[in-house]
Amino acid sequence: MFLGGRILKFGELGLDKSLLKAVKRSGFEEATPIQAETIPLVLAGNDVIGQAQTGTGKTAAFGLPVLQQLDLDLRQIQAVIISPTRELAIQTQEELFHLGKEKRAKVQVVYGGADIRRQIKQLEQHTPHILVGTPGRLLDHIQRGTINLAHVKHLILDEADEMLDMGFLDDIEKIIQAVPAERQTLLFSATMPKEILKIGEKFMVNPQIVKIKAKELTTDLVDQYFVKTKEFEKFDIMTRLIDVQAPELTIVFGRTKRRVDELSRGLEARGYNAAGIHGDLTQQRRMNVLRKFKNGDLDILVATDVAARGLDISGVTHVYNYDIPQDPESYVHRIGRTGRAGHHGTSVTFVTPNEMDYLRVIEKLTKKRMDPLKPPTQDEAFIGQVSSALDDIKDLIADTDTERYEAQAQALLEQYDAVEVVAAFLNNMTKKDASDVPVKITPEKPLPRRKKGRRNGNYRRGNDNFKRSKRFNKHDRNNRDNKRRSGKKNRFTIRTKKA
Repeated sequence: MFLGGRILKFGELGLDKSLLKAVKRSGFEEATPIQAETIPLVLAGNDVIGQAQTGTGKTAAFGLPVLQQLDLDLRQIQAVIISPTRELAIQTQEELFHLGKEKRAKVQVVYGGADIRRQIKQLEQHTPHILVGTPGRLLDHIQRGTINLAHVKHLILDEADEMLDMGFLDDIEKIIQAVPAERQTLLFSATMPKEILKIGEKFMVNPQIVKIKAKELTTDLVDQYFVKTKEFEKFDIMTRLIDVQAPELTIVFGRTKRRVDELSRGLEARGYNAAGIHGDLTQQRRMNVLRKFKNGDLDILVATDVAARGLDISGVTHVYNYDIPQDPESYVHRIGRTGRAGHHGTSVTFVTPNEMDYLRVIEKLTKKRMDPLKPPTQDEAFIGQVSSALDDIKDLIADTDTERYEAQAQALLEQYDAVEVVAAFLNNMTKKDASDVPVKITPEKPLPRRKKGRRNGNYRRGNDNFKRSKRFNKHDRNNRDNKRRSGKKNRFTIRTKKA
């Protein structure tokens, strides 16, 4: 939302002081278009359908106004957020936790693949104000009676088009029917197919549609490569590539906080000047790391997508996607960190065999094919290290007053061969062989395989032994809540703003 041609700041959107403090702590002042458009509408009590790409700040767009409207004295679930994947659910929970820290809002996440008994225990001991979850696991808790949704005032469907593609429609409808009819419903989607609008028609009251046009998707100034590799080989291959490519300023993207911590520790152990940032670090720590990186005192920044959002860092020459992002828009935002101000940049994405479909989706969006990159050998990495060390030595000689050390140098040369002295110096300036510094990176659960096509309108998901229909169930349509719909026509107000 622009007011008189100017971008709105968060302080102009009707948010309370505690939330503004949380926003400032996160390092943001100006609202993104989706935030500026959506926050006032949600605070006013409207149902909203928001169309915007991932990475545009949607979580804060719905999270901030929902946090503001919570009754914090009531320890009951008051908002439910449905996310298509475990990774996005966790990411959403983390961001809302930090935004709601000043208010002491409780946020929990539930997802499949984790011990449900532990989740049930956590829910019993610490009932959250906001519950984030994947469709299947949320429905499981509803059917078990382990969550009470009687006090829910806000229902949010995040990445709705992705959930439809994954065949979650039946689950979503059942969850919606378990939530009180008198609620505010918010739906966010990167695209707006007919099925999404049908959800708005069926389950929302007079939703206002906010459309944010996508930014330019990619740049010709970024050379894009991918390396097909097994999970356990990623780290060694990445360090060899760093040795060969000798990047000046690098960002490495990891999918989770644990991943960021392990990658940054591993890089440091092997002699790289690296540090990581993610949402669990204190603001002071994040700012210290970013300041060092911007000043050139840090060569490699390891970050999650959330931590790197909104960063304006010039001079980045390389981006390494240690984990391929689940959505192509995040990829675009990642590689957009390099190739700026007319300078060429390089991006390398590591892809496991079962993630190749995600790579093809990214290529389709960016309209540019990535070039395959052959992993360097240890010998090639060594040559790269030595070459980099030689450059450093040239700079060191140029910046050193060598006359002060001539006597000591002559004494060394009388005792040792000149080649031996230089070789020892080079050995000291190059990194240890990878085999001498083993690094263990905990495997992350691989991304689910993207589904190709459908059978009779149904999509299969994961290893489930049942099908989830993408079409609306006529019986469910006939059973919609007449009380909520009585006397009201659906009027869609379209608000369009360029990003």
